[in-house]
Amino acid sequence: MKSVRRAAALKVFWQTMRGSRVAGAPTAGARLGAVPRMVAQGMRGTYPHLDRGRILVALLGLVYVLSPVDAIPEIIVPILGFGDDAVVAAFVFGSLLSEADAFLEWEAEKSRTVTGQVIG
Repeated sequence: MKSVRRAAALKVFWQTMRGSRVAGAPTAGARLGAVPRMVAQGMRGTYPHLDRGRILVALLGLVYVLSPVDAIPEIIVPILGFGDDAVVAAFVFGSLLSEADAFLEWEAEKSRTVTGQVIG
């Protein structure tokens, strides 16, 4: 299951970077704008699909990319050193963007339910 999530996260990140997306899907800007709301609601527990553990993993990935301490230092092996950071960054951002799609759908459904519109 985790490998499927990782592959999906990398695919969403790649599609977002290339600009290819499904017609009617949220734009990259809408996804990025949704991330702070999604994380805040995940931390409060109001968004049920993003638990604190997943937020922690994303935060640790971000810290790893920004940290001067690396598993493969850039100074010793430059290509691999930057490569591991790139893979971690792609995974973190791909995961966030992928979950942001689901979050935006959840928000829209929640809004339709509150306004009394029929879902179907």
